[in-house]
Amino acid sequence: MDVPATLGRILDTHRDQPGALLPVLHEVQEALGFIPPETVPEIAAALNLSRAEVHGVISYYHHFRQESPGRNVIRVCCAEACQAVGGEALAEHARARLAGSELTLEPVYCLGLCACGPAVQVDETELHAAMTPVKFDALVARLELEK
Repeated sequence: MDVPATLGRILDTHRDQPGALLPVLHEVQEALGFIPPETVPEIAAALNLSRAEVHGVISYYHHFRQESPGRNVIRVCCAEACQAVGGEALAEHARARLAGSELTLEPVYCLGLCACGPAVQVDETELHAAMTPVKFDALVARLELEK
């Protein structure tokens, strides 16, 4: 993907809007899969912000990535409702299972499946409730086969 052209198009769309930083960052990540560090100075200049302000917003919100994600992104809910039914153990299992994998693991704080946790999401489209380590391993095995 042509990063400068994509970034230019996004900045042209939002540059004159009040509070444009979050919409710009969301669109950049949607288009590129992450927010490349080399785009920060151009975003800052276009929105009349300092690089520190832009970096601060990127690093504050867990949603924004500064590195290219793996082929699939697996999110494990770490909110209290999921923690109460084994979410922490599942997250630890997921970290161990995905070490060295082409898949990216991200913690999230609520997927909206509080009544049937622990919850897992794959690529912002596929939700899984009542996840167990065994079911998680089967899910990962399926994703790895889909290469």
